[in-house]
Amino acid sequence: MLISLRRALVVLLALAFAAGLAQQLLAQGAPTQTAAGQPYTVEYYYKCQWGHQQEFLDLFLKNHWPLLKKIQSTGRILSLRIESPAYHTTEDGRWDYRVTIVYKNSTVATSSNPDEEQFIHELWPDQQTYRREEQHRFEILLAHWDLPVTDLTPK
Repeated sequence: MLISLRRALVVLLALAFAAGLAQQLLAQGAPTQTAAGQPYTVEYYYKCQWGHQQEFLDLFLKNHWPLLKKIQSTGRILSLRIESPAYHTTEDGRWDYRVTIVYKNSTVATSSNPDEEQFIHELWPDQQTYRREEQHRFEILLAHWDLPVTDLTPK
């Protein structure tokens, strides 16, 4: 009985700690990115295997950039930008390319595009080559992450 009471107390304390920690983390986080219906910005980072940076960029520009531009022509994407760092960083913080996309709004950014498959077939009639090259583009990646960002610049 005493052991069960101790276990229950430990579980209650752990739950209270977790709830407090979660509340603290939420309080420290950035404010909501944008109001509903406002532009929504996401940065996509790519870290390539050493020696494959140019190959990745070539495949990205051949097989993904045209798709992004096609989606932009529909109004779902407001702007696109590709960047590479001018200097090197530590290996754990290294990234090779950052693609910044400003979407029309958060709904567009977080929902699938119903026209994407159609666009892919229109842009690349040779689907076998397209899929093989896209697979290879991801095979030479060491890491990829998406980071929604909030502009906090005072007006």
